[in-house]
Amino acid sequence: MSLIECRNINRYFGEGDNCVHILKDVSLNIEKGDFIAIIGQSGSGKSTLMNILGCLDTATSGSYKIDGVETAHMSGDELAALRRRKFGFIFQRYNLLGALSARDNVALPSVYAGLEQKAREERANRLLADLGLSGKEDNRPNQLSGGQQQRVSIARALMNGGEIILADEPTGALDSGSGEMVMEIIRELHQKGHTIILVTHDPNIAAFANRVIEIKDGEIIADTSKNTEIAPSSVESVPENTSWLFYKDQFVEAFKMSVQAILAHKMRSLLTMLGIIIGIASVVSVVALGRGTQEKVLADISAIGTNTISVYPGKSFGDRTRHRIRTLTVADANAISKQSYVDSVTPMTSSSGTVTYRNTDVTAQIYGAGEQYFTVRGIKLDRGRLFDDDEVAAGAQVVVIDPNTQKQLFPRDVDPIGQTILFKKRPLTVIGISSADQSGFGGDNLQMWAPYTTVMQRITGESHINSITVKIKDDVSTAVAEQGLKELLLARHGKEDFFTNNSDSIKKTVESTMGAMTLLISSIAVISLVVGGIGVMNIMLVSVTERTKEIGVRMAIGARQGNILQQFLIEAVLICLIGGLTGILLSYIIGALFNAFVSDFAMSFSTLSIVLAVLCSSAIGVLFGFMPAKNASQLNPIEALSRD
Repeated sequence: MSLIECRNINRYFGEGDNCVHILKDVSLNIEKGDFIAIIGQSGSGKSTLMNILGCLDTATSGSYKIDGVETAHMSGDELAALRRRKFGFIFQRYNLLGALSARDNVALPSVYAGLEQKAREERANRLLADLGLSGKEDNRPNQLSGGQQQRVSIARALMNGGEIILADEPTGALDSGSGEMVMEIIRELHQKGHTIILVTHDPNIAAFANRVIEIKDGEIIADTSKNTEIAPSSVESVPENTSWLFYKDQFVEAFKMSVQAILAHKMRSLLTMLGIIIGIASVVSVVALGRGTQEKVLADISAIGTNTISVYPGKSFGDRTRHRIRTLTVADANAISKQSYVDSVTPMTSSSGTVTYRNTDVTAQIYGAGEQYFTVRGIKLDRGRLFDDDEVAAGAQVVVIDPNTQKQLFPRDVDPIGQTILFKKRPLTVIGISSADQSGFGGDNLQMWAPYTTVMQRITGESHINSITVKIKDDVSTAVAEQGLKELLLARHGKEDFFTNNSDSIKKTVESTMGAMTLLISSIAVISLVVGGIGVMNIMLVSVTERTKEIGVRMAIGARQGNILQQFLIEAVLICLIGGLTGILLSYIIGALFNAFVSDFAMSFSTLSIVLAVLCSSAIGVLFGFMPAKNASQLNPIEALSRD
């Protein structure tokens, strides 16, 4: 049985009136170990025949068998497997990949065969040494002469065994000296048992062959042999790796090649990343800005009490008669304090009047409260101390003032602590000064705080209170607690002559509003991500067009469609991922500058938003990189190789 059997091979190009019949009922057999030269003028069909023999192209009709196996109905990956196992290609223009070293160019076919890295590098170095290229292993193609590049091409053809060597005008781009050297190498390969199929238009080159087939106008017009007895050949293909590690190695190699491609085209890669960088930086920065704003507002709300419920007389804040309702008492506060869901309770009363210190009179508001009021309302102490439980019980004549009161009432050289002031002609001793109100809710009002017993017994003389502030335990729902308070007071009063104000509802409203605003602005920022993704797709499509010949070379030496798809997809994901990480870094720089110049609030970065940004950039790489990668994997090898 012959190694190659062709029967009635026809090849047409074009359709309809533009259809051209290139090969016409070509039939031939090729024995293993033979050296064949196919000669003919340009356009005779010799290169088309070689492409069909090398499984780079398929016949329009006819039968083509290798080792008795019909190739006509093989899939693209099955033909790629044949090229890996059986063929080694020597091209007229070398077709080396410029981004790879000589060693990596030679080793490339074995990457797709699944040979482990150490073994393939050792084999590539040995082949290069055999061809007189020791010391040139790390040189790139542009650092080698034409003759050296062709020898690298020959070494690549032998990498997977090269049982059948297909040489298309191997000396066409070389000077006479280099051409003779290459032909001597090819002759030696034949002597070692390799089957050589050489295409040339030069009779002197064809003279090296044992058998010469002449083609004219797509038909074989002559087929002569010097020796019909072919020596037996023991050349075998390098066995492919079929273990489970094969897929891991294929991914690792595709990843390496993707990185090499990105580094080889730095400017194009940077421009591709630009849209992703801007989009990710926008999204992360907007989320950080919204988060910082939300934290600022919630902090301000915390300053007036968190997890608290306030009880007021009347029906609502808009009830004009609520100031005449006097049913809220200290006894109500004591009853509330006994509930299991309550953390602390402070009754509240207030009065407005004139405060006097020496010859200075100002109008201020005094609030009568319990000792826990400051904790509940989040009021901080700047100097001095706060009144305690004993002072509340005894109705002590002590007071805590705010910075506004200190500024208006006391000269700069007087320390207010320990001084006695008069409120409505009642003496009070200043024991503490609160910190400045950062929330903005206090405004410029003059505020003072004294025990509620002191205010009720010594200043207002009233038995009722203005409000009750209740702090709910952290593990209790404020909504449930609010309902419990209402039921308790309704039972005590017999009617609903009170209303409640839940600070948690304000907090939730603010959170909801800020969340909606962040979502709105983030949605706008996401548009830039989509635009960036479209940019990635467009530039990757351009990249496929620019690298069509590279794709053709990879397919010629045995790359599967999946290998091409995987490599271009990894490139797209890497570009988007690097762009995403760069965008995150840029957003941190923006945040640092913003926080340095803006003191009101700070941008607050969320780990979740950063993780989502990275995942989003990766998803964009997969989504928008898939179509270019798919297009690349479906290119016809011979059409890809013919591109300049």
